[in-house]
Amino acid sequence: MSRLPAVATDPTFHVKQSGLAYLADELAALRSAGLLRQRTAPTEASALTFCSNDYLGLSGRPGPDGHAGGAGASRLVLGDRPEHHKLEDDFARFLGREGSLLFPSGYAANVGLLSALASRGDLVISDALNHASIVDGARLSRATVRIIPHLDTGAVADALRDRSAFGRAFIVTESYFSMDADSPDLVALTALSRRFDAALLVDEAHALGVLGPQGRGLCMEPSVGADAVVGTLGKSFGAAGAIVAGSELLRTWLWNRARSFVFTTGVSPAIAAHATRNLAEVEAANDLRATVLVRAEQLRAGMRALGLSPWGYGPIVPWVLGPPEMALDAAARLRAAGVLVQAIRPPTVPAGTARLRFTVTARHTAEDVDGLLAEIARVLPCLPR
Repeated sequence: MSRLPAVATDPTFHVKQSGLAYLADELAALRSAGLLRQRTAPTEASALTFCSNDYLGLSGRPGPDGHAGGAGASRLVLGDRPEHHKLEDDFARFLGREGSLLFPSGYAANVGLLSALASRGDLVISDALNHASIVDGARLSRATVRIIPHLDTGAVADALRDRSAFGRAFIVTESYFSMDADSPDLVALTALSRRFDAALLVDEAHALGVLGPQGRGLCMEPSVGADAVVGTLGKSFGAAGAIVAGSELLRTWLWNRARSFVFTTGVSPAIAAHATRNLAEVEAANDLRATVLVRAEQLRAGMRALGLSPWGYGPIVPWVLGPPEMALDAAARLRAAGVLVQAIRPPTVPAGTARLRFTVTARHTAEDVDGLLAEIARVLPCLPR
């Protein structure tokens, strides 16, 4: 399976953030119509308000860390708190972007991003193995969706050659696919997006915190230029929610048009504060990142020594078994030995590729990995050949 593609380091490469430049005109139209909603100074929890949905007054009570447990309403109505702004500003800096916006989940972020940007008459080019949230966001946009074979950059180029038949075009991909543990050629996709005046949208959910410079994701590699980056807080950042980062134009547009943001209660201020603290730790966690990758390579090397062929690279180690019943059997045998791993079956993965998906963390020791390999060795003779 594909590994991390080589990164171009051409110092003359210049990323033009043109894929979403049209948002300036869209926002101007909203402003002219008196419909533009601006992100203003956040509301303090102690303010006297008469627009909260916190009918019993429970959400504003501070927890042990001093932060309110709930926002009380959608952020456009009332629930825009200082904790949200702090997290968004810190995350934008972490990702080298002008701004970012906090969504309640990764699913809501992808659905909101795609359905806010694309519309009928536009073209969305989506990798065949993109997450369900991307699939659903593309469908809700009512744009024409072209499904591209996994990691097939040539197919992306072919789809873009029909670019003139559509209004706007969007290339959507994950940076590190959570089921196959591989990555697209983001440098090539960047070049295609600029050549054909398309926007490049990248979901970095499983890369942020572990992969890329200082764990800032694969979009921070040289010569990669994404117009929007999605990152979830429930993985390496140990919290909940998700961030969409990009230009200030993008943030303002999503504030106005991302329905999964506009029409939902703001993320808990306590969770936002927790995520901000963890972000600071992630930035300094080079030793933890190194540990994750060393342990993952230890697992892959041990599996290869057993005659297996683990897919991909990085902290996700897929063991593809084929039939669903074989994956279920292997998972049950490992569980009986005290090792918890889930069997991943269709439709989450393509038919005939049911698998066990091992995820390695910095908490795993070398002994933990050796123990897992020993149990895999015991399970192997029991599986049908």
